[in-house]
Amino acid sequence: MTSLTSHASHWAKQLGLGVAFYRLYHQPRQFVQRWRRVGLSHLADLAHDQRQMERAAAALPPLAPRSGPPLEVYYLSGRKFWYQTVFCFYSLALQTDLNVQLVVVDDGTLSHRYQNLIRQVCPTVRFVLATEIETRLNAVLPWERYPTLRSRREAYPNLRKLTDIHAGTTGWKLVLDSDMLFFRPPTALLDWLKNPQTPCHMVDVETSYGYSPALMERLAGVPIPEQINVGITGLQSDALDWDELEHWCRTQIEQAGSHYYQEQGLIAMLMARHDCCVMPPEDYIVMPGPAEVISPQAQLHHYVAESKPGYFRHGWKHIVNGYSDPT
Repeated sequence: MTSLTSHASHWAKQLGLGVAFYRLYHQPRQFVQRWRRVGLSHLADLAHDQRQMERAAAALPPLAPRSGPPLEVYYLSGRKFWYQTVFCFYSLALQTDLNVQLVVVDDGTLSHRYQNLIRQVCPTVRFVLATEIETRLNAVLPWERYPTLRSRREAYPNLRKLTDIHAGTTGWKLVLDSDMLFFRPPTALLDWLKNPQTPCHMVDVETSYGYSPALMERLAGVPIPEQINVGITGLQSDALDWDELEHWCRTQIEQAGSHYYQEQGLIAMLMARHDCCVMPPEDYIVMPGPAEVISPQAQLHHYVAESKPGYFRHGWKHIVNGYSDPT
């Protein structure tokens, strides 16, 4: 079955059907897996909680403009994630007086409707739209020279957090996943944002790169640190070697197939060559447990895997209700 899936995926991509293949095969497969894990009634409850969160995002009071040097925070977002992006950035803005500025990079679905919904809560937002991204990529990552990166980003949107945000640009960029919330001032993150010197990342609950350490180390030429999580990612755009990333991406797929965690694995390989700024795991929690979800003690939660229902049921409500430390 794995071999058949791999071949089908390969030919779909060759025919330019990557996104269609994802929607027709992977999305239904993910739904069945979730249904088996939590049951249909819980999935219905989860969908209800998501709709509540989306309505609440649209009703948040607008953030007031701030003075001081602008500190840009990047998100890849669109139709499915706009409200999560709003809540994540909003919760960050509540925890600092710094002039943090939202930059939303279009994942290909950021229509005027969703731009307006984001702008009414975050009036100073800057959008990087699909047409601009496509022009830039055609100039710096042309299909004929970077066929793997270009085809992979079509079928695997996570890769756009590298290609669409960094290719053809300069300077340090902080990229955040949308499914996160801030509950206290994130000191280490804000210190990095004010004066970035090295890449930064979070600590995962386990190592999830999609590829064997041997293959990754052979490609990168250095040992790969374990448990890098890219919910928080700080990279210097003009320091990225796109020829190398094309080679890494192509070799991984040729030797071990495509994988959902490939983007995290590629970034781990990039960071393996640096002394990174690591967000303290006790303050920046990946997959918080039920008690932590209900009564947050950490500075930030990254709601992955089993913590996702708590995110939709409890997490965002803390932001709306003005969370305060119960202790």
